[in-house]
Amino acid sequence: MTDITLAPIQPDQPSHLMATYGRQAISFVRGRGAYLYTEDGTEYLDALTGIAVCGLGHAHPVIAEAIAEQAATLVHTSNLFEIPWQTAAAQKLAEVSGMEEIFFSNSGAESNEGAIKIARKFGTQQGVTSPKIIVAEQSFHGRTLATLSATGNKKVQDGFVPLTNDFIRVPFGDVEAIQEAALQYPDIVAILIEPIQGEGGINTAPQGFSYLEEVRNICNQHNWLMMLDEIQTGNGRTGKYFAYQHTNIVPDVLTTAKGLGNGFPVGAVMTQGKAVGLLGPGSHGSTYGGTVLGSRVVYTVIDTIQKENAVENAAVVGGYIVDQLRAQLADKNVQVRGFGMMIGIQLPKDCGELVAIARDQHKLIINVTAGSVVRLLPPINMTQAQADDLLERLVALINNYL
Repeated sequence: MTDITLAPIQPDQPSHLMATYGRQAISFVRGRGAYLYTEDGTEYLDALTGIAVCGLGHAHPVIAEAIAEQAATLVHTSNLFEIPWQTAAAQKLAEVSGMEEIFFSNSGAESNEGAIKIARKFGTQQGVTSPKIIVAEQSFHGRTLATLSATGNKKVQDGFVPLTNDFIRVPFGDVEAIQEAALQYPDIVAILIEPIQGEGGINTAPQGFSYLEEVRNICNQHNWLMMLDEIQTGNGRTGKYFAYQHTNIVPDVLTTAKGLGNGFPVGAVMTQGKAVGLLGPGSHGSTYGGTVLGSRVVYTVIDTIQKENAVENAAVVGGYIVDQLRAQLADKNVQVRGFGMMIGIQLPKDCGELVAIARDQHKLIINVTAGSVVRLLPPINMTQAQADDLLERLVALINNYL
């Protein structure tokens, strides 16, 4: 192995990176499971896991071994050729998702772009000249122009007008608003929603997951595609492999990414039923989608999640964290919500400063979203002991703050 040591970055050293991130003044050089380490060896409990990406924790030995072995064998050939690992990964993903066709992309935004294209193709085949898609307020679907247009967040859209006018926005969980839109807009062909809104503040619909069943019925009634964005909720995060599996319905289109590669950049758009076959040769593609390396990672991640019973662990340990937070913060004016290892703590005031306080005073990595929601996205294979460690640090943080 080539020995390359990076020189420390000096405070006055110019950066050639675009300033698109408000970075924290800290960097990590290694990780192991639920913990991250700085150059001097300081340990941090990571309750964010790269924003729901490293579901199996950092540097999982099975995933690391698969990446190293495949990188030393064959990384990429292109989709001009058969890719056995891609076929095997698709089979694995079909088994856990209940979907029929799978297209591998490089990210969640690309996966949602694929879903939007599928909806448009479906609409044009129905004779609709300007297909429209219903989306929810406070949603987040990505930062490409189409997914940015679908996103219900004015802040991230600022400066990028004109957005596409293919989306009709309704309040999350409002079935009546969907029915009213159906009467007002005859060109609707699909609904795209998140089962739980992650960036929006770990929001569940007022009626819970039964909302998805109501949406499924509406889509059947109007011959629309039901499309679920499970970029963040998928891959065991909520205590089911996919969040819609908390119900008895199956979507027509399903997207995922994040935990699909445990840190390796990969995503997928999946179809079943009337969405099957809408994309054919020449209608969609990706140079890097489903490479030999990426496909082996997907296969290995799913296989490891299954062998470690990580989905079941997320349900049990995640439920324990939620119960303990509600009990230990009962005297505080907070609301704890979420499923599995996707947990939000709604505070009575904006609390963005808690990110730095948690990091510097409690050696805890968290996130604050929607202004006042502490978002926890721990590894889905987090142990009971690690959960207790998380609770000790987090409860102290919030008690000191409120």
